Amino acid sequence: MTSEEMLQSLTDLDDNVIVDDAGNEMYEHFRFVADKGQTLLRVDKFLVTRIVNASRNRIQQAAEAGCIIVNGRAVKSNYRVKPYDVVSVVMDRPRYENEIVAEDIPLDIVYEDDTVLVVNKPAGLVVHPGHGNYTGTLVNALAWHFRDNPDYDVSDPRLGLVHRIDKDTSGLLVIAKTPDAKTRLGKQFFEKTTQREYVAVVWGVPDPAEGRIEGNIGRNPKDRLQMAVFPDGSEGKHAVTHYSLVESLGHVSVVKCRLETGRTHQIRVHMRHIGHPLFNDARYGGDVIFRGNTSSSYRQFVENCFRVCPRQALHARTLGFVHPVTRKEMFFTSKLPADMEALIDRWRNYSTHKA
Repeated sequence: MTSEEMLQSLTDLDDNVIVDDAGNEMYEHFRFVADKGQTLLRVDKFLVTRIVNASRNRIQQAAEAGCIIVNGRAVKSNYRVKPYDVVSVVMDRPRYENEIVAEDIPLDIVYEDDTVLVVNKPAGLVVHPGHGNYTGTLVNALAWHFRDNPDYDVSDPRLGLVHRIDKDTSGLLVIAKTPDAKTRLGKQFFEKTTQREYVAVVWGVPDPAEGRIEGNIGRNPKDRLQMAVFPDGSEGKHAVTHYSLVESLGHVSVVKCRLETGRTHQIRVHMRHIGHPLFNDARYGGDVIFRGNTSSSYRQFVENCFRVCPRQALHARTLGFVHPVTRKEMFFTSKLPADMEALIDRWRNYSTHKA
């Protein structure tokens, strides 16, 4: 792993990730503890004197978006801070340490109206700026796309990405263009009423062919760059993945995964947990020959497959939600990207030849 990839990994698994009242993962940007002599003071006034270049209006917007947390609970801007209160500012993305620069990065737009934008993210595109990736991200692309829209501020926590997928995962994402849209869409994700289905290539053939994987997901105590499953519920957060076999290809298989929850690396961790890591998933052991024989020809074949799809073979294929304004059911599908298509074709030809 390069130093840049390491920095991005640390961003993906930030120590400052906390969970808000709705169960969403949030990143802590600032934390202040009121001293013992603190007089009762509105939290927006309290913060404006402590955060450099922060306007009171921006802090009030953050409070409206549920991003001001006091003693673990979201508060409004008129909350009065008292002695020893722990006041945090949290957002749904890592802290932007530099100003977000609008960059003319092509977007594969699947749908757009005045309220929402649905894009098909390619593998390799980082979603949010973070350590080692301050430019060239999806957020930079959105800043360019909305450069002529005075109502869209890419730094406004009330707008933007409603959910995330990993850098090397491809597929569909929805962006909210208004505060009301983000609130309504966020509620659907929290209440598990959205439809999200992924396609993955995994090592081995799951048995049974369909199943439900349930197990808390949290930081791996032995490796902070990984998440881990805690079946006994002693750590982590509740997570459920439903999988079904699509096609058996000998030593690998194509599976569909439907998310009931949306934890960090959920599919990657859950499939590894049941003995079927994603093909070429370097972080979770899928970048080695996990199934098959030891012949040099087979080893060469697998190495060629790694080069064909040089990332974890995972694609967010479908996304369904209720439109936040029209209340109509929206459903989007994106085809498998070329690298995963080529990978599946190679294994299909290999398994056919061996049979």
